[in-house]
Parts: sequence; structure tokens; C-alpha cells
Amino acid sequence: MPHLAIVPSILHYTEPGDIVLDGFCGSGMTGVAAQFCGAAPNRYCQDLEAIWQKEGLGKPQWGARRAILNDLSPAATFIAANYNLPFDVNAFAKAGRKLLDEVEQELGWMYETRHKDGRRGRIEYTVWSEVFACPDCAGEVVFLEEALDAETKRVKDAFPCLHCGSELTKKRMERIQETRMDPVMGQPVQTPKRCPVLINFKIGKGKYEKKPDEQDLAILERIESMPWPSEMPTDALPYMHMTHERARMDRQGITHVHHFFLPRAAHALAALWRKAQAHPEPRTRNMLLFFVEQAIWGLSVLNRYGPSHFSQVNRQMTGVYYVASQHAECSPEYNLGNKLDRLKKAFQPIKFTPNQSSVNQGSAASIPLPDNFIDYVFTDPPFGENIYYADLNFLVESWHRVRTDAQPEAIVDKAKKKGMPEYQRLMERCFREYYRVLKPGRWMTVVFHNSKNAVWNAIQEAMLAAGFVVADVRTLDKKQGSYRQVTSTAVKQDLVISAYKANGGLEQRFEITAGSEEGVWDFVRTHLRQLPVYVAKGGEMEVIAERLGYFLFDRMVAFHVQRGVTVPLSSAEFLMGLTQRFAERDGMFFLQEQIAEYDRKRVTADSVKELVLDMVVDEASALQWLRQELKARPQTYQEIQPRFMERTRAGWNKHEKMPELSEVLKMNFLVYGGQGDVPSQIHSYLSTNFKDMRGLPKDDPTLRAKAKDRWFVPDPNQALQLEQMREKSLLREFEEYRASTSKRLKLFRLEAVRAGFKKAWQEKDYPTIVAVAAKIPEAVLQEDAKLLMWYDQAVTRTEDA
Repeated sequence: MPHLAIVPSILHYTEPGDIVLDGFCGSGMTGVAAQFCGAAPNRYCQDLEAIWQKEGLGKPQWGARRAILNDLSPAATFIAANYNLPFDVNAFAKAGRKLLDEVEQELGWMYETRHKDGRRGRIEYTVWSEVFACPDCAGEVVFLEEALDAETKRVKDAFPCLHCGSELTKKRMERIQETRMDPVMGQPVQTPKRCPVLINFKIGKGKYEKKPDEQDLAILERIESMPWPSEMPTDALPYMHMTHERARMDRQGITHVHHFFLPRAAHALAALWRKAQAHPEPRTRNMLLFFVEQAIWGLSVLNRYGPSHFSQVNRQMTGVYYVASQHAECSPEYNLGNKLDRLKKAFQPIKFTPNQSSVNQGSAASIPLPDNFIDYVFTDPPFGENIYYADLNFLVESWHRVRTDAQPEAIVDKAKKKGMPEYQRLMERCFREYYRVLKPGRWMTVVFHNSKNAVWNAIQEAMLAAGFVVADVRTLDKKQGSYRQVTSTAVKQDLVISAYKANGGLEQRFEITAGSEEGVWDFVRTHLRQLPVYVAKGGEMEVIAERLGYFLFDRMVAFHVQRGVTVPLSSAEFLMGLTQRFAERDGMFFLQEQIAEYDRKRVTADSVKELVLDMVVDEASALQWLRQELKARPQTYQEIQPRFMERTRAGWNKHEKMPELSEVLKMNFLVYGGQGDVPSQIHSYLSTNFKDMRGLPKDDPTLRAKAKDRWFVPDPNQALQLEQMREKSLLREFEEYRASTSKRLKLFRLEAVRAGFKKAWQEKDYPTIVAVAAKIPEAVLQEDAKLLMWYDQAVTRTEDA
């Protein structure tokens, strides 16, 4: 994640000198961002200050923060250390140039070729092609020579066999395997047959191409007969998802690390590594190894040849082990020469000071820090099976003679027998460690990059189980480091979750007040104090989702359940209590001391940006949408029904039983029948939006006629009665599920399951939760945050018992 996307978060939650922790640091951009806060150019500072001022935020406190960076992967921490620890840039650039020159002096003959006029050229890259067999005549087909269109530089879908003329496609042909003696293992191995088909070379500033001639082939034969370099790692590939399931490296003749490299590339990379390791100054030595390791993938057979691409440097497919039928074997100078210049240019303006960053290799579930030590956590953890870090780091780590301990790696990985429950438990251990080292009352920001709801729910559940209170979820613009609120449970973009560790006072008080109304309102007061008072973008004020009643109720329930405490209030009772105890503005709730600030800033807003519910896919989202619709505009059934059908057309969840709209309205809302005074909500709407209704009393016949049959949102007192009626209905349905002899429920109401799980929890009837959960498809359970919370806690309590 780019460091500039992290900087605003660090500035918002910390002060100069504070300590920031990232337990999944990867390349160490959190550390770079922490130091950048004290080294940002004036133009950047001015631009960010202007943005913050528009959004109603205070001025950032510029100044470096200290960073503690941790990662399970040795490859990651090596990169992070080199990005964050000071070094002499000029000394590194000089040593890097010397390194390339020495390798050129030692192995330059391997990359020498003759132009047709006899002049000597320096090879930039050699293109190798796999050789296939024609299925009709068994003749050898050099794939690139026959399939590449010389004009378009694209591979043809079909082409004729040069031997028999039959039409060929890549799928029809069989890859030819040849047996070679492995120079390391001393035994014959089978590998795909490859041959060089093109040499790209340079003479002075001129660039040329040619087919390999006899002299070129003789050089390759000479190299192949040389002893294998001792610096080249020869580890066997362990059984990994990325090398044995996603891709079959054994079918490419790759069973050991050295099989990733052709002989010439192996000698070149070994020489680069040997000379980098020999540098006497430790910090420069590490930077040289950092520089060289960036060519490991690019000098391997994973580097694809792209005929239409200007550069052939590091053209491997990212995130996978993939060997293409055409390979560009690059020279060390071609791969690394420009990279050295770019590294010097990137690091030259950075003035990082010593002792600002600490880098540790180890599990995020066991960080060697004291309790309550960290001021802020920014973390970008692994998400499900997005990226198989341990697998992908194996190639580079083998050169360092170290390996990631994959056992504690938080991942969904079939090869390691880790599913979603195992991933969630591992992430919970990591979040518990974050919770332990974070100071009370301080914040954690979690970046999420996965489109699967099950992974999203696993992350949220792990955070809550660790003790964190989620305060905000927004989408992330990585380039700008800006956020947009999220109200849906569906995940489409990168998300940023803001959560905090409750201050010690709340936890201590909750030990005494747990399970009582006093405990509920103590939590709500503390939570409201943590939330932003006012949010605006470009003069447009945003409704803060976390300050809405139903969001506050969900956070309160989660806080109780994760601590094994009975929830003392129903949703309607909670909402009634909110209106009695806290000030309400624009549907949001505030502490009394926050109201003045909100009102002052509210009048400066040009407009109010309403929360938009992305999708209606189940009964819960339908209720949310209806509440939003009817609060803004009380409507008749005839008015709301077509709009409701349009909203649900996108796709109702497969296993969710769809109730009739009339039933949902009857159980959750009220309708004005035309008798008595018009309800205040309808009266307000009609008098505001219809000129002929203005100034009319609530009992006016014309107003009553216009208001008749309109559905509206009940006030807290009325909502309590409706909720009790609705809950009885849902529990009757849940009882049917519980008593059902079917092993699997094909169609059910999630709202009924939620109501049943909540009641069973209150009664400590954990076996019922576990039993009914077994009848629900696992995907549904994993993708519903509320069900997952009740279920996980029930399983934990059952195991503890």
C-alpha cells in the first residue's frame, strides 16, 4: 500500500514522537509514512492542510512518528528494513555500479554476440521458445517461430505445421520433454525442451535483433558444461498451493529452486549475490542484496517474453508461479542498470534519521512489546486466500537461506489444511496481541482488500473477539488516501476499518455494570465520545453512519456478546433510551457537549449527503431501506411497492426466504387509517412538500384524506410494541427450524434465525445455536456478521464448558 495513502491516518490519530505499530508490515510503507510526516515537502503539507480545512478537520501536527514494523516473512522484513533504516545513498549507488561492472568483467563473455558485419555487441536479452510436437506428423514445432505474427507481434490462435501443413493450435500440440543430467542432484531430470530463437543486442547506442548463430550456440554449450555455482540455492520445493495446486511446477521440470534458472542466468545471479555479500559495510551490503534480489524473478524462467513490449525487464506474472512458452532471458545490466538509477533517485531526497524505525521478524500473534505501549496501529493484514505470501516468498527467501514459518500464517490455504475458521482464529490471535500492546483509548486502522463477504466477516469477528470496538468503515482511495463511508455488508472495494481499544475506565466500570442498563448507556456515551462529530467533503456534510440508532445498537450488542454478557435491552427499548438520553440531529445521536460544535459546523454546509443503501438483498437490508424511505417520505402501499420491487430485482439472497412486502410493513411500520389526528411525521412531510397542505391543523379533513393509507416510521413507544409482536412471530418460525428433522434448511428467514440465536444466547442455550447453525449452509453462516458472532461465541462457551 503506498505510503502517501497511510500518511493522513497517521497524522489524524497521532502526534509527533508517538509510536506506530504495523504487525503485518510487508514492504514497510507504514514506517515510511511515519517518517514522511516529519519530512514531507512544503507543497504536500499545504495541499493536505487545505483538504483538511474543507472537511472541517483541524490542522495536522507535522513531525516524524516512530514506527515498529513486524512481519512473519523474512523476505518482507528485509525489504522493510531497507526502506526504513538510514544508509549512505551515494555509497550504495557507487557500490551498485561497481558490482555490475565487476560482473560484466567476469561474465561479460556470456553476453557477447557478433553482428552480421562482425562487430561485437552486448546481449540485452535472449528469447527462448518451448518446442512442441505436431499431433498429426510428430514433427517438432518451435512455438514462437511458427505462432508469432511478425507484423502484429501477437501470438496466432491457429497456424499451419511447417512439416505437414495441418492446422495447429497450442491446445492440440504436446510439449516435448527432454532428459538432462541435473548438475546439482547428479541424476537425470525431465524438462520442457526450449531453444533460443532471438537475440536482442546493443552496439553503442544502436539496438539490433538477430537469430542465434553457431557462435552463440557454442557459448551456451560452454556455459552449460561449467560447474553449477555454489551460491545458487538448491532447496526442494515443498508441497505448496502455488507450486503444486494453482500451478504444477513439476510439469515444467521444476522440483528444486535451481530449476527456475537457465545456466547463464544462474551464473550471473550467483555472481551478483556473491559480490553483494562480500561488501564490508553492513548497511550498504544489505542495500546491495536488496538491489540484487529484485532481479531474482526477472532472471528466472518465470520472466515472460512480450513481443509488443518495449522492455522485457521483470515481466513475470505477479502473484503466481507461471512459466510461459516464451521466455526472455535478460542480462544483469539490462535488468538492473536502470533500476540502480531509480533507487538512487528515490532515496536521495529522503532524510530519515536514525532510531526512528524498528523492524522485527516474527508472528503478529507474539510481538515482543510490553502491555499498553503503542499509540496507534495501522495494519494491512493478509485476507483469506488473496495472496499466498509464504509460497510466493519461497523463491527469494531461498537465496537468503531462510524460510517463512507457514504454520502461524493467517491464510485460507487448502494445501496447509487451513479453512475460514482457522484463518479467523489466527487473525483473532493477532488482533488480541494488537489489543494487548495498544494503549487504552487509542486507535487501530485496518485496511481490507478482499471481495468475499465471508473474509470480511471473519476479520470483523476477529477484531471484536479481541476486544476492539469498530467505529467506522469506509472505502479507500489509495492514491489520495481519502475515504468514503460504507453502510452495506457487501464488499466491492478496498475498505478501511477504524476501531479503538476502550479506555480502562469503561472496562473497569463494565465489570460492575455488565448486563444492566447502566452498562449499556456507559458504553454508548464512551462510544459517542470516540466518533467524529462532523464530516464533510467539498462543502457537503455527510451523515455519520456510526451515529445512527441501529448502528449504535449493533455496536452495543457486539460489545456485550464478545464479553459474554447478556444484552439487557431490545432494539426498540434501546432506541427509546437513545432519544431520552442523547441529543438528536439529522437522525444522528450526540453527547450534549458535542452538539454546539455540530450545530456550528452544520450551518456552514452547502448541502447534506444522505446515506445511500447500495443493495436490498435480504430482509434486514429491506427493513433498512424501508426505514430510510418512509422516514424521508411517508407513502402508500401503491407508491412504495413498485420502488421496493425495483430495489430487490438485483437479486435476493439465494437461501433467504422473501417475505411479502405487506407483511414486512405490518410488522415494522404503522399506517394512518384516516381516523383521528394525522401523525406528526406525515403532517410534517405533507405541509413541507405540498403548498395546499401548509398551515392546516392535524385534524383537517383535507389533510386527513391526503394522509390516509400512508405508511410511516413509528416513534420509539410505538416501535416497542411492534417489535414485541414481530419477535414473537420470528421466534415461532425459528422454533420450526429447530424442530425440523431436515439436515439442511434450503430456505429460511435470516431475521428469524438471528432472533432465535439472540434468545438462545440470553438463555445460555448454546447447544441450540450450534445445532441450528449446522442446518444452515456454511457459506451463509460465514457471510452473515451477526449470525457468525452468535455462533462463534456459542461454540467458545460450549468448548469452555
